[in-house]
Amino acid sequence: MGCWPRFGMWVSILLGMVGIILENANAFYLPGSYPHVYPTGSDLWVKVNSLTSVETELPYSYYSLPFCKPLDGVKDMAENLGELLMGDRIESSPYKFKMNVNESEVFLCNTTFIADEQLKVLKQRIDALYQVNLMLDNLPAIRYTKQDNFSLRWTGYPVGFRVDKTHYIFNHLKFTVLVHKDEGNSVSKVMGAGDGLDAFPTGGKSGDITPGYMVVGFEVVPCSYQHNIDASSKLKMYEKYPTPIDCSPSGRGPYQAVKEGHPIAFSYEVAFVESDIRWPSRWDAYLKMEGARVHWFSILNSLMVIAFLAGIVLVIFLRTVRRDLTRYEELDKESQAQMNEELSGWKLVVGDVFRAPAHSELLCIMVGDGVQILGMAVVTILFAAFGFMSPASRGALLTGMLFFYLVLGIAAGYVAVRMWRTLKGGDHRGWKSISWRVACFFPGVVFLVLTVLNFLLWGSQSTGAIPISLFIILLALWFCISVPLTLLGGYFGAKASQIEYPVRTNQIPREIPPQKYPSWLLVLGAGTLPFGTLFIELFFIMSSIWLGRVYYVFGFLFIVLVLLVVVCAEVSLVLTYMHLCVEDWKWWWKSFFASGSVAIYIFLYSINYLVFDLRSLSGPVSAALYIGYSLLMVFAIMLATGTIGFLASFWFVHYLFSSVKLD
Repeated sequence: MGCWPRFGMWVSILLGMVGIILENANAFYLPGSYPHVYPTGSDLWVKVNSLTSVETELPYSYYSLPFCKPLDGVKDMAENLGELLMGDRIESSPYKFKMNVNESEVFLCNTTFIADEQLKVLKQRIDALYQVNLMLDNLPAIRYTKQDNFSLRWTGYPVGFRVDKTHYIFNHLKFTVLVHKDEGNSVSKVMGAGDGLDAFPTGGKSGDITPGYMVVGFEVVPCSYQHNIDASSKLKMYEKYPTPIDCSPSGRGPYQAVKEGHPIAFSYEVAFVESDIRWPSRWDAYLKMEGARVHWFSILNSLMVIAFLAGIVLVIFLRTVRRDLTRYEELDKESQAQMNEELSGWKLVVGDVFRAPAHSELLCIMVGDGVQILGMAVVTILFAAFGFMSPASRGALLTGMLFFYLVLGIAAGYVAVRMWRTLKGGDHRGWKSISWRVACFFPGVVFLVLTVLNFLLWGSQSTGAIPISLFIILLALWFCISVPLTLLGGYFGAKASQIEYPVRTNQIPREIPPQKYPSWLLVLGAGTLPFGTLFIELFFIMSSIWLGRVYYVFGFLFIVLVLLVVVCAEVSLVLTYMHLCVEDWKWWWKSFFASGSVAIYIFLYSINYLVFDLRSLSGPVSAALYIGYSLLMVFAIMLATGTIGFLASFWFVHYLFSSVKLD
């Protein structure tokens, strides 16, 4: 029963994505959600997300700790597939405001007596530096702190803190809501990119509209304050606390300690401040990444250096091949034979260069999956660069990636089957088996790893664990969308004409002469140049995934992706040409791993990031999660980059030997 609401939610997500794309096509401001205009006195409800920590990377439900609950019970708020996969659990909370109405000393509740088990869990969350994540009108709560005359921005606030052996909890919150006044006559202009139902005309006469306000900022200052339990026990939720609550350094009372058998009182206050920040700019505070100037200039410098090196390699490479071909075609047959023996080894493997490699089926399967992953990355990053998958839309990026991956199964099946037919000399029998393996190879590995990691998360009772109903949804999407589309692509690949080789393959394979150096050593070293194109960007992506920082420079990421494709193709071409020159005609797998070896360096970088940047990460479960997700990322990158190198080398070898005059 639990899976059907999720299935309906997924269908609505797909339809909603189409609607968002169509509606945002003419919008001036793409990132973010639609503007909501609230009249004075209207209710504003704060939502809560999962508790998170950079020390464990294990999210937990907000209500796994003894916090106050809403009077009408906890309700799951709107979630999409991406949010569920990321471990977000957005729920209702008892924090309620009235638009542009300041309130102070608002009492929430007294928790029941904390049992020994609850006390142990609460102390563990405090020691692990877990953060409480609140949201108002889709804006996460921001907390500002000062350190060495610098203002630091944090998303959320800590559950509590510890002094010596005593744990304290933040039980009083000071909210500041920044609002921008919307004059009634400008509602239609502002709402042009959104939904007209979000405007609230309250005037009685035509055109008489009460001005409303839009939320453009949400800040929180946590405070630990020891309430009078006897006085608060007589209060109901949202009633005013009888005495002032002063959290200033000068008037601060005793902190609220966490002790077994002692209840805790929770309260809050809220102040509304009019701001000049307009609604389209309200996410600027979240997108101001530390070291932004270094970030931009470092990426630009990396792009220029790599583009310069790639240009040199390309020019030298093209001049060398063209000169070799020109000299070869200008000679007579006897001179050509002599030149073959003395100069050019690549022409001696003409009868073996298109000999099918070992494990050719596996190569076709990996190339097909690589095309699917690469296409997903290009389309997703392109949509994100145009603002359709902004950080304001939680889970949209992951949902879009999954959607595009499913649809591009048709490209995977087509490429894999057509390549397999080419290697088999045009025989189309068995294309269903190849298509089926393409549809199951990469998703099967992902499901296997996710299942193992999910058992670890279930054992830790983390909200990061994928629910059983979601597993059923993912399996349904796999077998009902991805597999049929891959089979359809395979059908088209079987019907398409095979790629004709320009030369014939000899029956007896040519012996490869001894090499002065191991060829695989050169292949593994070739990944350093592609790694150089993305290692700076990789740092910001890793920080976004594991440290909760907002990543938004998708335009630069798209440029880096394009440059990575070019460099992978060039590196593989150079390595393939070098192997052919030493009469090594087994270039198929080497061309794949020449560019795919960049995954090795990315994995080593991930280990380096774990040791030096996530050194506070604690616990074997957290380390296993990090390694597991890193292996999945590296595996996907290997398939995508290896496919680039293989297809580029295949085109080059086909072009090279079709340009030579042979008898």
